[in-house]
Amino acid sequence: MKNLTKKLLALLACGAMIFALAACNNDEGSTNPTPTQGSETEQGGETTGTVQGVTDTEILIGNTATTAGAYADVGIPFNAGLNAALKEYNDAGGFEGRTVRLINYNDDFDAANGLTYTKTLVETDKVFALVGHFGTPTVGATLDYIKEVGIPMVYAATGISELYQEGATGNDAVVFSVQPIYDAEGRVLLARAVASTEDGIGLGGTKIGCIATTDDAGEGLKAGVERQAQEISGVEIVYQDVDAAATDYSAAVNVLKNNGCDVVIIASNQDPMAKVMTAMRDANYNAKVITSYVSASAVTLGELVANGSVTADRPIYATSWLDLTTEQGLAEYNAFAEVMLAWEAENGIAAEDTYSLNSYAMAGYVAAKTFIHGLDQIEAQGLDLTWENYVTAMESAPLHIPMGGDIDFAGGDRLGVTALALNTISLEVNPDTGLYDLLTATPIMSLDDVMAHVG
Repeated sequence: MKNLTKKLLALLACGAMIFALAACNNDEGSTNPTPTQGSETEQGGETTGTVQGVTDTEILIGNTATTAGAYADVGIPFNAGLNAALKEYNDAGGFEGRTVRLINYNDDFDAANGLTYTKTLVETDKVFALVGHFGTPTVGATLDYIKEVGIPMVYAATGISELYQEGATGNDAVVFSVQPIYDAEGRVLLARAVASTEDGIGLGGTKIGCIATTDDAGEGLKAGVERQAQEISGVEIVYQDVDAAATDYSAAVNVLKNNGCDVVIIASNQDPMAKVMTAMRDANYNAKVITSYVSASAVTLGELVANGSVTADRPIYATSWLDLTTEQGLAEYNAFAEVMLAWEAENGIAAEDTYSLNSYAMAGYVAAKTFIHGLDQIEAQGLDLTWENYVTAMESAPLHIPMGGDIDFAGGDRLGVTALALNTISLEVNPDTGLYDLLTATPIMSLDDVMAHVG
């Protein structure tokens, strides 16, 4: 385990704690779904709820995570981490003696395939829940179908805005996202931009610029900024919408510079972010910059230091939703690694091929732990295992994300995680790694805690 920890710290310097399938888009969607409800259980002549995929010995769950093609290096470790967590749970007795079993179909990261296989899981395999619903194409194509059916969907491997819900009710409430949703992260970006600089919590901005790409990422992040602006009195924000495919962002940068914005939010994925930073360098525009967790990589941000886009007068910050730099985070990582290694040993995977240092495996592990949280609440409250009761149970107690913060689904809020850390990048190369170090400015904090330092 000591060797694993040393390797982990080296990977952290490279920004390995990122899981960002949200950047992959597909326009195909679900049309006219034909929902098939599970059976209604009865007790004393009264209907108590909807259930399927539950026998005396097992509970079936499913996903369509791709295990072949371009995204196999994401889907395979993701399901490995998920199955490792299930092994741990099943070995400890499962749910009232029932084991949980995952059914996976490879959708090749394709929306049409994802919809077909999701329907197969629900209507033919009759799984109890979808766990680790995978990637922007499939999630976008199946959300309407999932809600019409009413089947619980736990952990979406994407951050598309369609997942964001405040106060969801009825079948809308069956969706439980975990990893950051663009809209929710945009709220955090603005809070961090204006919060006090005390203890590195915020950037202390007095006038905020927001450059947002006109794609899913930029529009979702900008919507979150606009939403959080309603909670902050007197904040002035200058918005600039830009094409994600553009090669020159100098016009938008100059607008913010001429307006005297002292903090710039870059609401985009990695490539546009880097081009905006280059434009700021060329315009000699010095301001603090904050951007999405998808760019929280020592490699990505280190290149900006190397080319002079990031300097002491033009620092850059990025969020992250997993943080292993704290004592608790590292302890929870070690627990994950032990579970991962145990599953791999059982499945004949050599130690040198372990996924215990793989961020996608960590994400799959988190997905399974989120699902198990609902089962634990069902069992603790003595409820029947039905779809309706599962939703109630998930809303009944906050969830602690392994290696991360807390998330609360109470009141129908489906925001994804908003408890995020804040990272920055060193301005000097680490001689031991040959890389610029990704540094933690502040560990994971809830949005409410950040807002307590605003104003």
